[in-house]
Amino acid sequence: MSPIEHLVTSGTFSLDGGTWEVDNNVWLIGDDREVLVIDPAHNAAAIAEKIGDRRVTAIVCTHAHDDHINQAPVLADAFDAPIVLDPAEAPLWKLTHPDRQPDRELWDMQTFTVAGIELRALSTPGHSPGSACLHVPELKTVFTGDTFFRGGPGATGRSYSSFDTIIGSISRILLALPGETIVHTGHGDSTTIGAEAPHLKEWIARGH
Repeated sequence: MSPIEHLVTSGTFSLDGGTWEVDNNVWLIGDDREVLVIDPAHNAAAIAEKIGDRRVTAIVCTHAHDDHINQAPVLADAFDAPIVLDPAEAPLWKLTHPDRQPDRELWDMQTFTVAGIELRALSTPGHSPGSACLHVPELKTVFTGDTFFRGGPGATGRSYSSFDTIIGSISRILLALPGETIVHTGHGDSTTIGAEAPHLKEWIARGH
């Protein structure tokens, strides 16, 4: 079994009075005994089926837009697992779950270990105030949520976002990772740091 498992779930994203249809990547890291879940979106039943009878060590949310957290409480309760989120995401979290708080705070350089694999949180604000990525050096992989995609940075045109901040996060944190690092994103196809670096620099230079 691969230590990284993936499923795509479909639903909506709502913010600032708009609603859009979206497909989300849900990531599981672990083995046949235990897993860590990243960004449980839309379909709790499908995610629970993927987990099976394994222990869930944590449910880590890269940020608190509703399409990344909407199934976090039900899965946390079903698998007796803590929800982990940067506290700067509290205003966004409360829009979706006003009566439920995350269980633990996520902070920069925090580490998680699952199935002997270490994941390290990287604080990468910009798409939202407390957006974070999870770097797994052993697997030459980073999970970027909505901070970094194939083709450029995450969106910054809505509330609680900042273009300058996300560019700073990507430039300082993500582009400093080895070029062969695989980028598993919150939506769409995966890529690598090396493949995106030159395009991103051109994109920034154009002022987009």
